[in-house]
Amino acid sequence: MATYTIKDLEKLSGIKAHTIRIWEKRYGLLEPGRTDTNIRYYSDEDLKKILNISLLNRNGIKISHIADLKEDQISEKVIHVTTESNDFATLIDQLVIAMVELDKIKFEKIFSRAILQVGFEESIEMVIYPFLEKVGILWMTGAINPAQEHFVTNLIRQKLIVAVDEIISKPNPAPKSFLLYLPEGELHELGLLYTSYLILKKGHNLTYLGQWVPLNDMVEAASVIPIDYIMTSIVNVFSGAELVNYLNNLSRQFPDKKIIATGYQVMQLSGNLPDNIIKLQSIKELVTYL
Repeated sequence: MATYTIKDLEKLSGIKAHTIRIWEKRYGLLEPGRTDTNIRYYSDEDLKKILNISLLNRNGIKISHIADLKEDQISEKVIHVTTESNDFATLIDQLVIAMVELDKIKFEKIFSRAILQVGFEESIEMVIYPFLEKVGILWMTGAINPAQEHFVTNLIRQKLIVAVDEIISKPNPAPKSFLLYLPEGELHELGLLYTSYLILKKGHNLTYLGQWVPLNDMVEAASVIPIDYIMTSIVNVFSGAELVNYLNNLSRQFPDKKIIATGYQVMQLSGNLPDNIIKLQSIKELVTYL
C-alpha cells in the first residue's frame, strides 16, 4: 500500500490542500494517519475516496450531501456519473483509481468509453496524456511503485499498437519519409508510438526502430533507406549539456535532414539548437506540425 502527502492529493484531485483539511475537520471525510513527527499521510483508499469526492463535487453534488453518503452510496453515484459523463477530468480520475487497484478490466472499460465518446485521437490527447502527467507526479513523489507504472503503460502500449496495425490511411500526394527511434537507454515509448500512428494515418512513410537504439546503429539504418525526417523522444536518458551534445551530434550526422526532438528533457532545454533541430513542446505542437 502506497502513502501520499496532502500535496499529492492536491495535485491528483485538483482540490486544494486547505480545502481537504477543512473537509476533514468539518465532515470527517478522511482520517489521515500521522507520522512520528505528526505529519499527515494518506492511503490508497484515501486517494480513491478523494478522487471520487472530487468527481461528484465537480458534477454538481454538494460536499455536505456527499458527506452524508455511505461508501457504497458514493460508489453507486460515481458509477452513474462516469457512465453518463464525457468530462475528461472524470475519466482521468477513474483511470488513476484503476491504476491504484491494478484493475485491468476497469482501466480498459474507461479507455473504451472515452474512445466511443470522443474518438481515439481525442482520447489519447485529452485523457491519456493528462493521465500520464499525473502518473509522472506519482512516480516522482514515490507514491506509486514500478508495478503500477508498468501496468498502465503496457495497457496503453497495447492499445496504441493495435491502433497502428488497424490504420487505413488515405493516399498522400506528397508523402514524406520518417524514421522514429529512442536513444540507447531510453524506454519511454508511448509518445513515439502515438506519433507513428499519426504519421501513418496521414499517409506518410514510416520506419520505426523503437526503444534503446545506439546512435551508430540508427545512422547505419538511415544510410540505406530514404528519409526526410528523423524523430526521437528523450524523457530521462540525457539532460542538460549531455542532451545538447547528443542533439548537436545528431545534427552533424544528418545535416540535410529535419530532426524532430520531443520529450520531458527536451522541453527543459533553453538556448539555441542547430537549425535542423525542431523542438516540440507538447502533443498539440506535434499534431500541428505533422
